[in-house]
Amino acid sequence: MDRQTAKKGVDQRTVAKIVSSLRSFFTFLTLEQEREDNPARLVEMPKMEQRIPGVLRVEEVERILSLIDTSTAYGMRDRALFELIYSCGLRISEAVELEIDKLYLEEGLIRVFGKGSRERLVPVGGEAVYRLGVYMEFGRPALVKGNKRSPKVFLNHRGMGLSRKGMWKRFRELTERAGIDAKVHTLRHSYATHLLEGGADLRAVQELLGHSDINTTQIYTHVDREDLRQYHAEFHPRGAG
Repeated sequence: MDRQTAKKGVDQRTVAKIVSSLRSFFTFLTLEQEREDNPARLVEMPKMEQRIPGVLRVEEVERILSLIDTSTAYGMRDRALFELIYSCGLRISEAVELEIDKLYLEEGLIRVFGKGSRERLVPVGGEAVYRLGVYMEFGRPALVKGNKRSPKVFLNHRGMGLSRKGMWKRFRELTERAGIDAKVHTLRHSYATHLLEGGADLRAVQELLGHSDINTTQIYTHVDREDLRQYHAEFHPRGAG
C-alpha cells in the first residue's frame, strides 16, 4: 500500500487518517452487530517519515525580532513574546496560556504547562528577561482595559489574553517584511537546534522542550547532520560529487 500511494503522490499522513477512520467505522459496525469482522484491521498503517523541522539561523532570528517597533505597547509585547518563545523553546499554546504568577524573572525562570498538563520550570535568557521586564512595566499596563484583569501575560487590544491566531498573524507580518519563510513554531525548532549545535546534552534538551519521549527530541540531531552534509559538500574537495 505504501508503494502504491507513493506512486500516486498521496501523503502518508493522509493515508494514515483514512485507515484510522475506516478502522473506527468497521469497529462501530461490529458493535452494532452489522458485521462480524473488521476488514480494515488487515490494512497496515503506513510508515510515517519523520519530518525534519525548518530552522532559522541566529542572524535570521535577530533580523525578524529587530523589525519590531518597541516604542509602542504592542511592540513591547511582541518583542517580549517572541524573545521568550525563542529563549525558552515554548510551544505556541504554552506562550498564550502563560500567566503572570508563573513568571520568576528575578530567578530567570518561568513555569509552563505543556502537553498532558506536564509542568516544567524553564530557564529564561537575559535578553528575554529584559524584554519581559520592559513589557510588564510599561507595555502591559497600557493594554489593560477598564476592570478587565486577565491573568494572562500577553494581552490583545481588548485587554484579554492574546490568541494563537493573533500571534500567528503578527509573526507572519514580521517574516514577510524580513523576507524569511518561517512560522512561530520555527522559533522552538531553532531553539532546540541551536542548543544542540552549541554542545547541549540531548537529555537536557528533552527536559527543556518538555518531550516525554527522547525520540521526539532526536529529530533535531538530524537537522544538525543536514548542516554537516552541507558543510561537507561546500568545503570538501570531493564533497560536491
